[in-house]
Amino acid sequence: MIPESPISASEPPHDCPLCPRLVEHRAACRAEFPTWWNAPVPSFGDPLAWLAIVGLAPGKHGANRTGRPFTGDYAGDLLFATLAKLGLSEGVYAAKVDDGLRLTGAIIINSVKCLPPQNKPTPEEARTCRPFLERSIAMLPNARIFIALGEIAHKSAVKTLGGRLPKAPFGHLAEHRMPGGEILIDSYHCSRYNTNTGRLTAEMFEAVFARALALRALQMS
Repeated sequence: MIPESPISASEPPHDCPLCPRLVEHRAACRAEFPTWWNAPVPSFGDPLAWLAIVGLAPGKHGANRTGRPFTGDYAGDLLFATLAKLGLSEGVYAAKVDDGLRLTGAIIINSVKCLPPQNKPTPEEARTCRPFLERSIAMLPNARIFIALGEIAHKSAVKTLGGRLPKAPFGHLAEHRMPGGEILIDSYHCSRYNTNTGRLTAEMFEAVFARALALRALQMS
């Protein structure tokens, strides 16, 4: 059973019809893997989170299979290990939705809710899905620090938070102050490709979250 989204009113319907290519891909996945989730993946985490992690989109064998963001694939192994190390989760991540894992002070909200072919949504699909990201952020009253995982998530986050892309170029560990005072920190995506090629190391990834925690401490002082 898929955990209910902590911000359920922000989520698209189970059979969201808005992106024809993603709908077609979803139908093909449902035919091939009928026991998988195969639907828009809901947000996961603490509804009172101070930190919002903006992901790219569900992975085919991860969230699209299990129904929980970053659950069941390599990207989730690195993400949830990092959150645990820095005290942003409780319980043990076991790569399944009933493992009892809880996020504390953090929430994961994807920029695109449905599985895209080759894990890459088109710009139009990202634009079409952006209202759901906007609703998600509007329902997070305490979220003042955001982490974008990858450039596509970065672009959606900047636009949703009212920023301008020319003034907020993507870069690992880059920080951007948004018009509403929110701070956006960029990270390379925690994908297997990025870690296998050395573009992203566990230490580089942890540094992003450590910086978020440092900024949180400054906000609270």
